[in-house]
Amino acid sequence: MRKYLPHTLLLTALFVSITGRLMAQQTISDAKIIYKMELPPEQLQVDAMLEGSSLTQYMHGHLSRIDMNFNIVKYTYLINSKESTMVTLIDRHGDKYLIRGNKEQYEKDLKQYEGIRFKEENATKQIAGYTCKKAIGTMSDGKTFEVYYAPQLLPENKHYNRRFVNLKGLPLEFEILTKTGAKMRVVATKIDLYPIPASYFDVPKSGYKEVSQEELKNM
Repeated sequence: MRKYLPHTLLLTALFVSITGRLMAQQTISDAKIIYKMELPPEQLQVDAMLEGSSLTQYMHGHLSRIDMNFNIVKYTYLINSKESTMVTLIDRHGDKYLIRGNKEQYEKDLKQYEGIRFKEENATKQIAGYTCKKAIGTMSDGKTFEVYYAPQLLPENKHYNRRFVNLKGLPLEFEILTKTGAKMRVVATKIDLYPIPASYFDVPKSGYKEVSQEELKNM
């Protein structure tokens, strides 16, 4: 009995190693990630109502949805990577607008995001129960932003959020550059890996006034 013990231990070690690797790399097709948004202090001084803003990311196959709630205004982005389209919904205290992006604009924006390059750094952080690696993203104009991502969570749809098309994992903390040049930090607080209903990604048929980008600017 004893002479078989080393073989048993070896097989056990191999099993743990293999299962550990499988658990370490999980391809996800459906997910809901809730993030808190930490706005720059100067922006909060201008409008304290922005405090407590949040971002929620949904994934379902080739469909994705991003909800950004700034309390005074809400943005929803409905992205269909299969058809190369994006619809933007805006809710300003009950004034609701819908903007349809065409395939040409989608591919133009995608090309811009595909130019982002991520360089890994020697730092890790625990976020929402996952060990995340640090990386610095560099955009085509030379501007940079910080991101911590979970390499064990690999989105099946790389275009779920085009900003991270070249990232080798799911971002759980990252910076967003504002138009003023300030950086807004987004940090995941909860991750749910369960099937998301397809209805979450439906474009509303009523309740919104459909406008163009130019029309919205002139309002």
